[in-house]
Amino acid sequence: MDVPDDVTDLLLRWTRGDEAAMERLFPLVYAECRRIAERQLRHERVDHTLSPTALVHELYLRLVDQRRTDWQNRAQFFGIAAQLMRRVLVDYARSRSAVKRGGKNVLVSLPLDLADPRESAVADVLALNEALDRLGDRDPDQRRLVELRFFAGLTVEETASVLGRSPRTVKREWQLARAWLFRELHAGHATPGGTGRTASG
Repeated sequence: MDVPDDVTDLLLRWTRGDEAAMERLFPLVYAECRRIAERQLRHERVDHTLSPTALVHELYLRLVDQRRTDWQNRAQFFGIAAQLMRRVLVDYARSRSAVKRGGKNVLVSLPLDLADPRESAVADVLALNEALDRLGDRDPDQRRLVELRFFAGLTVEETASVLGRSPRTVKREWQLARAWLFRELHAGHATPGGTGRTASG
């Protein structure tokens, strides 16, 4: 996620009581958050009620609730933002499922390679969430890596910085985690009709 370095300064000012800091912070990351939201929702039906703009706005509201977090740096900010983005999608999927029993699932694009967004897998949000929980049970670091790469859109280098690992290790772990998730999603754990490989563009 390409953002200015003063994100860290604004985070610190916000936690110290500067109300205007969050208002200045969010525009710095809004465009990138929207790009991620658009990518994740591109396989949704045209009549869905959660637009990329609504997704980003909901993320903003939840970030504001994190005021008491002991923010250390922008890497931590994006790590938490990734978790919140995931929760927004899951909460939306659950609410729609409750309203429309037997209706369409909420779908997102899980990239086969973030460097080449034309190749992706269509994943049901709730099935992906459950698979990520199972991944976290066996390897919490890999789950965090997936959240950072997919939900926060961090590069390999940025993810390596957040996790304190080398880019080579992150690349290897990303490949392993992604392969494990695809096996899980295609092994009968996913909601029917929830996954499938697709090429766009």
